[in-house]
This record gives sequence, C-alpha cells and structure tokens, in this order.
Amino acid sequence: MVVKVAASGGMELLSTEENSKAEYRYVTVRAPRLAGFPLKCFTWFLETGMTSSLILPKLKKDNLITKTLVESKYDEPPMYIPQFPREAARLVQEQMVLQVQPDTVPTDSVVSAVRCLPPQALDKVYNEVEDKQYSFRHWTIRDYAQAYISGRLTPIQVAERFISAVEDSQNQGMNLFSAMDSRDVLAQAAESAARYKKGQPLSVLDGVPIAVKDEIDCLPYATTGGTTWLGEVRQTKDDAQAVKCLRSCGAVMVGKTNMHELGMGTTGINPHYGATRNPYDKTRASGGSSGGSAAAVAAGICPAALGVDGGGSVRMPAGLCGVVGLKPTFGRTSNVGVLPLNWTVGMLGTLTGTVEDALIMYAAIQGALPHDHIVSFPPPANFPLLMDSHEETMRRGKLMGNLKFAKFSEWFNDSDEPIRKACCRAVRLVQQLYDTQVVEVTIPELEEMRLAHFVTIGSECFTSLGMDYQQSGLEASGGDVRVGFSIYESFNSREFIAAQQMRFRQMHYHNEIFKRADIIITPTTGATAPLLRRNAENCGELDYGLGAKLMRFLIAGNFLGLPAISVPIGHDEDGLPIGLQLIGRPWSEATLLHVAAVIERLCSSFREPPDVLYDLLL
Repeated sequence: MVVKVAASGGMELLSTEENSKAEYRYVTVRAPRLAGFPLKCFTWFLETGMTSSLILPKLKKDNLITKTLVESKYDEPPMYIPQFPREAARLVQEQMVLQVQPDTVPTDSVVSAVRCLPPQALDKVYNEVEDKQYSFRHWTIRDYAQAYISGRLTPIQVAERFISAVEDSQNQGMNLFSAMDSRDVLAQAAESAARYKKGQPLSVLDGVPIAVKDEIDCLPYATTGGTTWLGEVRQTKDDAQAVKCLRSCGAVMVGKTNMHELGMGTTGINPHYGATRNPYDKTRASGGSSGGSAAAVAAGICPAALGVDGGGSVRMPAGLCGVVGLKPTFGRTSNVGVLPLNWTVGMLGTLTGTVEDALIMYAAIQGALPHDHIVSFPPPANFPLLMDSHEETMRRGKLMGNLKFAKFSEWFNDSDEPIRKACCRAVRLVQQLYDTQVVEVTIPELEEMRLAHFVTIGSECFTSLGMDYQQSGLEASGGDVRVGFSIYESFNSREFIAAQQMRFRQMHYHNEIFKRADIIITPTTGATAPLLRRNAENCGELDYGLGAKLMRFLIAGNFLGLPAISVPIGHDEDGLPIGLQLIGRPWSEATLLHVAAVIERLCSSFREPPDVLYDLLL
C-alpha cells in the first residue's frame, strides 16, 4: 500500500513499501490518429481562436491532464530540474571499474575506456558459431582503427565509401541524413590519414565516421532541428561541446542526421527531409526523434552517432532499429551547443552498434562544464572493466550475482507479446547464468508522470521557440508540429507547477526503489517499429496513442534525469528488433554498461542483420 511518512522539516512524502498495492493504470490515450487532409483540417481548427477554445479544454480533460494537474492537490514542493540527493554519488559503489577524474581530456578518457575492453576480435562481422547459425554484429570503432593501423584501408577510402553509401541510401528513400558535405568529410579524412601515415593517430576514434543529429551544432552545417526555418533564425557559430570532444579525438564528423521535426513525434516522419526508414524493413518507422542517427548506425553507414533524448528520443529509435542507445545521467554531459528544445528533460545520448562503442563514445563526451545549468554536479566517471580473462569472468559473475533488478510486472507486461517474451527471455538468461535477483516493486502514478513530462517538455519548448515559431515557422511546419505548438501554448502556470510537484514525488518513489535494487528493467518500447503510412509523409502524422505506447517505459530517464540504456535482445516474428531497457540510479553509467554488455553477449545468437546494410571495411 501507499503510506505517508514524515520527512525532515515536517513535510509529508509518499513512500512505496515492499508490499505496495498501488494499482497500475491501463490508459487509452483519447486522441484521433490523423494524417493528410484530416490533419490539415484539425490544425486549422486548433489555430482558430473560437474552435480552439472548445477543442483544447476537451482534449486536456479527456486525457486526464485537467484531473491530474489542475484538480489534484499535491503537498510536495516543485522540482524544476533533476536534483539528486547529496549522498547519491556516495551510494554508487560500483565494482570492477576504472575511475577517471573530471579534468581528464577526451583523448585520455578514450584511452582509459579502451583499456577496459577485452582483446580485439579480428574476425568478420558474421561469426559462425557451433550450431552453424550466424550471429551478427556491426563493425566497431576498434575495427575501423585496426583497419587504418594495419594499412588495409585509409580514412580517405572509408570516407569515400561512406559518401557512396549515403547517396545509395538516399536513392533507396531511406532519408537518413538531412545534410552531408562530401568535401568537408573528405578533408577531415585526409587530415586523419596524414596522422596515421606519421604513426600519430589522436585516439582510437581517429578517422572514424560519426554522425550528428540535426539538433546539435556541428560546423559547417546549420542546425535546423528538422525544420526549414530554424537554421535561418538561429545561426550556428561553433561546434557543440560534445562535437568538440569528438573532433579532439580525431573523429570525422560526417553530417547531420534526419530527425522528427523539432523532436515532436515518435515516428521519424519529416515532411521536409522525408521519413527516415527502418533498415530492418523500409516500410517501417525508425522512431523519433533521433531516428536518423539510429538508422544510420543500424545500416552500417557509421559505427556511432550522437542523438538527443528528451522523451526517449535516443532509446526509442535504438530499440526499434536494433542498436544500443545510451542516455547518461542529467548533467553528466554538457548540453552546450544543443538546440534548447527542452532545458530540463533533454540531454545528449549516443547510438552505437555495440555496447563497447557506447563506452568509447561515452568516454569521449562525458564531463560537465562549470557554467552548465545543472544543480547536481557529477562525481568522477567510472568505466566498466569488460575484459574477458577467466579471472575477470569470475569477478563479473560475482558482480552480477550481487546485483538486484527491480521489476514492476504489470508495467513490464504492458507491451506486445513478442516484446514481453523476448525481454523475459533475456532476464531469465541473466538469472540462470549469474543468479541475479529480481525484486518485485510498484511505481505509483506512472500515468501522472507521463502527463507531467508532456506538460513540462511542451512548456519548455514553447517558451524557448514559441516567438520565433509564430513569426517564422508556423506556415512552414508540418501539421503534427502545428498541433503540438497549439497544445503547448495552452498549458498554464498551474499545470506547469503541478507537473514539477509530480517530478518531486516521482524522484522520491524512484529513490526508494534504488534502496532495494540497483537497476529497473523494462522493455524499451511497448511495440516494435510501426508501419509508415503514405498519407503521413507529406504533412506529418498525429498519433498520440501510438506515441504513448512507444514512450511507455522511457519517461523516468528524462523527467528524473536517470541514466538508461537500451540494448538489442532479438526480433519479433516479422524480424523487427526488440530492445531491453536498464534504468540506473544517478551516476551509475558504468553499472548499466557492464550489465548491457553481459546481456548483449547472452543474446548475440538472437541478432539478425538488417535488410539494408552497408559494409565500409570489407
């Protein structure tokens, strides 16, 4: 049951006990699926004062926003930004890690990460296993570096193959990139090739193609956020901090990946740059809003890419496209140079083909700047020791055996059957091999948290871009974006404050869970990649019901700033990828990466290659 306990200062907080009976609420989002002409009509009604004043209150009431954030009274104070207890860093006593200090430069940080990895496997992408089946893996960052060091390939040759792959994918209608300057890519590759010729590569990332979501500043490109107008309103004058870190390691920044317009959707459909298609099935969506980055990695066009995660926007497309999506703790990486679409829920993340590449990318970009707008500054970063020696394997077994997974079964099971079965299989494999304990928990008010996140991300987006949008972007935007802005503009101060009170409550609920367990396990999404409907590609699609299903398990990572990772674990009967999500306590990225590496290995035999796959190294 849910009981009240007195906190310091006399304030009462809600606490979930082990035998909590708080019911899981199965909610059907009450909003029509609209595309094409009906969406245009609905947009016109919302942007017309008289009809808007009738429609918007009904939408908010029917979907419980009014009941949750206006008619309900919360005693907790608002929490306007993810804020972690002072003892949070002390509670993260991670095992089998290498610690790096906050002032470590990116190249040294990457060197430390590589030291944590097992000896490099120099075999092919397709590895024949004992039962004559084939397990699939992508080329890794270290595979690229080895090809350069051995002289088998040069960064220039890989850059040329990359450019050809992008052009071919565009001819196939994949729409993975919104901008790519081939001359700039080749110039960067030539500089890298010269360093290798001298025997002086900057790091294992030198010469490796890395893509950047079009929400992150990366010269010489404009940052458009998937629009046709924002790049003219907001000038790109410098690289984002994360891009600077990667450039300092020698990475070749190869262009801007396509995204759902302004991040306002879950499908990756963009009416201006085309719908990003899923490499596992071109009739399916890649997910939003970092769909271009996820699909580019899944298709083998690059081993890693940057994304931004404001509502699962890294983890969702990672799950749908069968790659690894890491979203660190809020404040672990700097958001300098990222479009200010949402200040307190959005943060940088990475899309990679493997967990080891997630570690290398994380090592390169981690580190807050002194002037970052965060409350809880990160402790020194830990990197997991992933070596494969017998001694390390035994130690890993002890680590995994001591870990506890938290599982809210009703929530976990609120997913399509193939996803539920695959996720249960992955957890069962970990339990059987390492005797890892699964603790049953209850997380109250999950639907209330989803609505509070929606109000928060919408209010922040409208506050940041609303004036520019109304002056320059309204007529140039897709129908789903125009509907979104109409709804965002309707949120009032009472709803916003109540949403921040809900953030305080949920932070308390999750802190209580992390006293009993180390990681919360869930499916990444409630469904596999949805079909792309032809009538949605020209003006967008409005389908909040589908969006809620795809985002069902992702909100806590953003609203509470918790670290989370999606790791691919198999496929449904149509061959579409399925991901398992791990949510950790603040600053526990090393533990998440360690467990994700174990799950990746245990589920490797269930992996299949995508239909669209490019090989830049053979």
